[in-house]
Amino acid sequence: MKDQSKPHQLYASALLIRSVEQKLLELFAAGKLFGTVHTCIGQEFTGVAVCGELRDGDLIFSNHRCHGHFLARTGDVEGLIAEVMGKRTGVCGGRGGSQHLCAGGFFSNGIQGGIVPVAAGLAFALKRRSTANISVVFIGDGTLGEGVLYEAMNIASKWELPLLIVLENNLYAQSTPQTQTLAGDICARAQAFGIASSHANTWDPLALVETAARCVEQVRRDGLPHFLRIDTHRLMAHSKGDDLRDKVEVEACWAQDAISRFIREEPEAAGEIQRQTAARVDAAVCRAQAEEYSVADDDTSADSAVTWSPVKIESPERIVNMLHAALRRNMERDERLVLIGEDIEGPYGGAFKVTKDLSREFPGRVRNTPISEAAIVGIGNGMALSGLRPVVELMFGDFLCLAADQIINHAAKFRHMYNNQVSVPLIVRTPMGGKRGYGPTHSQSLEKHFLGMPGTLMLALPSRLDPGLIYDRLFESVDRPVIVIENKVLYGLRPADNPLEGFALEQTDEMFPTIRWRPEAAADVTIVCYGGTLPEVEQAAARLFDEYEIVAEIICPVQLYPLNLNPIMESVKRTGRLLLVEEGLSFAAFGAEVVAALCERAPGALARVHRLASGCRPIPASGPLEKQLLPNPETIIKAACNLCSDP
Repeated sequence: MKDQSKPHQLYASALLIRSVEQKLLELFAAGKLFGTVHTCIGQEFTGVAVCGELRDGDLIFSNHRCHGHFLARTGDVEGLIAEVMGKRTGVCGGRGGSQHLCAGGFFSNGIQGGIVPVAAGLAFALKRRSTANISVVFIGDGTLGEGVLYEAMNIASKWELPLLIVLENNLYAQSTPQTQTLAGDICARAQAFGIASSHANTWDPLALVETAARCVEQVRRDGLPHFLRIDTHRLMAHSKGDDLRDKVEVEACWAQDAISRFIREEPEAAGEIQRQTAARVDAAVCRAQAEEYSVADDDTSADSAVTWSPVKIESPERIVNMLHAALRRNMERDERLVLIGEDIEGPYGGAFKVTKDLSREFPGRVRNTPISEAAIVGIGNGMALSGLRPVVELMFGDFLCLAADQIINHAAKFRHMYNNQVSVPLIVRTPMGGKRGYGPTHSQSLEKHFLGMPGTLMLALPSRLDPGLIYDRLFESVDRPVIVIENKVLYGLRPADNPLEGFALEQTDEMFPTIRWRPEAAADVTIVCYGGTLPEVEQAAARLFDEYEIVAEIICPVQLYPLNLNPIMESVKRTGRLLLVEEGLSFAAFGAEVVAALCERAPGALARVHRLASGCRPIPASGPLEKQLLPNPETIIKAACNLCSDP
């Protein structure tokens, strides 16, 4: 007997999703799409059930298999199809494609697991605003292998965030069955963090809707995370046509599929829905085909002319105190500023005491986190997407590697791939460098691995400028992900404008200036350095002048990326000789990029060049050996003398 109680609107929404995805597969086979397509055919009711219970202001983060969630939330068939076809009228202007969608509080990214802390960051922002809205994140059972998921669940539970985690359990991670990859019980994983869980499936859509409604309401009412496991079947290939599963198994899944049953049991109602959805989808395809393809933004160079002025520092404090004062006054000025990191609350105040007692002055806005670098940077990403101004402290720069995915595949990409619909004003500040005897895993200079990411900014604080003023400018202007390198040996120094005899200390008029020691006499060699290497270079320059009659001009940029090459290029055109000094490994590093850029933009200007860095070995714990390995005044002097000797 036909079940006349089935709400046809529920099936209409699911059939629309299926019709769109079947059309996308046809278009892909015809060569009209780019990249890949991950369909949710068989899983449509997860998005329909959950999104149907959401309100305006609720936020969603989805994954590579996101079409169904997107359509259930927005209904934007036209925008989705145009996007996957690479057209300018797509929801992200054709930049994001199938996996990377953004519209009205909906976001998706194709990186497994990494979306969960971002969704948690969105939930934090909602909680801080005291709204009744919630954040939802859709993951697949394959994501259960990603550690960042558990980092995020732990924080979501401890911070009591209004986050609903929806797990679509389709029993496969691409082609690998769950029996080969999953140990233990799925819901028990969430329960281990004190997160309540529920369980439903897509084969009983009405029961699923009831369960989803209860979960959404519980998160909204209690402001606590919840985990919803939805068992389902992916009826088509993981991506396009790469399905090697047993045909008998797949046929059984099709027979169990709720939409297929509806078509069999109510052919008249289903047929009418299918005709309407097919007409809408075909019209969307025709419209998209008539549109222009996505086009690239202008790629403008960071190079610009500069003017120089003397450096003046008023009443210098120790750098650590100047940083603390800058954070304090900007937190007073801007309520959106939030600090998160390991051990940053009082009384400890961070490993180098930059945040000492700020948690007492700004309760709730300075938060200790677990040792979970990937999760805390991801949460920072979510905060930034929501309009907050998060500052994430990583205790040592070495630990940036643990958060690399969140920086490279999330923060750095969101703005462009979402067609400039969002900004990510995330600041990651971290101490970098050696000379403290901390050994191979706590003394590295790893900034080269994060240089050059489009849409990002990297700053390195020097010893000759007030770092608080740099942060003031940053907090006033930040509109993209920023990594700030704070060399750990500088914390105890006092910025000073005391002179080197025979030199003038100057800075450019840029927001994040380049500083230079300009010699009164004509320079023989240009020395380029940044951050914590400046004091050693200054010592070397003074001795070169006094002992060897070699005149060096020192150029020290604060903004490493995008780099304004002009201050360096102007000097090199005068000297013809370039010595680059940095603490990290020299291969494929900042100095190498400077040399390459000079060769491109000032061919013939470089007569001789040398790069001085830490060699090709890990940083040793032994003090004398560390000093020998890292650039120091003696090695800088030797390199400069060699450059200035007859070839």
